[in-house]
Amino acid sequence: MKTWRVVLSLVLLLVLAACNLPRAPKTPSSDQVLTSSASTVEAQLTEHAKTFSPPETTTLTIPPTVTLPASTLPPPPTVAPPPTSVPPPCDRITFVADITIPDGTALAPAQAFTKTWRLQNAGSCTWNSSYAVVFDSGNQMGAQSAYSLPGTVAPGQTVDISINMTAPTTPGSHRGYWRLRNPSGVVFGLTNGSAFYVDIKVIAPTVTGTPPATATPTATTAGTTLVYDFVTNFCAAQWETSPPTASIPCPGVNDDPEGFVVQIGNPTMENGSAAGKPAIQTHPKWVDNGVIQGKYPPLIIASGSRFRATIGCLQGGAACDVNYSLNYYADGIPILQTLGSWHEVYDGSVVNLDLPLNTLAGKSVQFVLMVHANGSSAQDWALWVDAKIVK
Repeated sequence: MKTWRVVLSLVLLLVLAACNLPRAPKTPSSDQVLTSSASTVEAQLTEHAKTFSPPETTTLTIPPTVTLPASTLPPPPTVAPPPTSVPPPCDRITFVADITIPDGTALAPAQAFTKTWRLQNAGSCTWNSSYAVVFDSGNQMGAQSAYSLPGTVAPGQTVDISINMTAPTTPGSHRGYWRLRNPSGVVFGLTNGSAFYVDIKVIAPTVTGTPPATATPTATTAGTTLVYDFVTNFCAAQWETSPPTASIPCPGVNDDPEGFVVQIGNPTMENGSAAGKPAIQTHPKWVDNGVIQGKYPPLIIASGSRFRATIGCLQGGAACDVNYSLNYYADGIPILQTLGSWHEVYDGSVVNLDLPLNTLAGKSVQFVLMVHANGSSAQDWALWVDAKIVK
């Protein structure tokens, strides 16, 4: 029994000694490490949660979707195709105005006159002197069949075309139709295809039974009282030149390309002699077939009145070739009428005019002195010497 107790005591002593011996450090397993880290993070999150205040929650409101009915949706825009530009025909005319001899103008049988139309080039081709105005139908009234255009007329521009004519001897209405002809010989008219025309009314002279000596007194038996002096009052007139028609100053300036009117105290005429009287010198516009005219204030014509003047070219104008005409408007009626017209060239002679105005007695008359170039107007210095009305 004693021995057992001794053995048990020794065993206990050994166990106690073993417990006091030093030990090697124990390496944790991977699972232990993860478990420890997780515990640490969890502890930190728990501590943060104690002080964290969550932000206020914002609620977004999404508007409801609106679906328009199909009928209210605007249709897609319609894109129109670009317009197609159609150029005008090459040759086409627009009538603008009757510059002289309006429709229905009354003329005496066989009376000479100058018809002037204003036309516009309404086509796409430029007219030039290779174009011509040609007689088409009706009464030709003594004119030629064709006349070259006076110059170049671009599309959109106007031109005044003048033709010298003679009224028929038969009383009544007369009309003559005209067109243009291009260099290829093609004849064309207005935009509607028709021709332009001259329309006059020939009125037979009234026989009064007055003896010729009384109706046409000579310079020695009548006309000693001056009624109106056209030369002195030349700037009282409204002076115009054409084509195209435009007012010019009075007095003008010699050699003005637009034409001019001046007064000369004692000009030397084409016959080499001095006129001995003052004169109006007129020059048409410096273009082929140019025109100049002066419209005087109204005058009341007394019975027995006469128009007198000497007409001719200024010395030195060897190429002078013009038509003079004495025209008038009566009693405010806008119809230009002609008392007479005369063709004058540089041939060394002049023309003395002495015209009775008995048919205008008692009327308010505006006289129009006109000079029209035949072709070139380069030296058309036309004189109206001592032009006046006497009684």
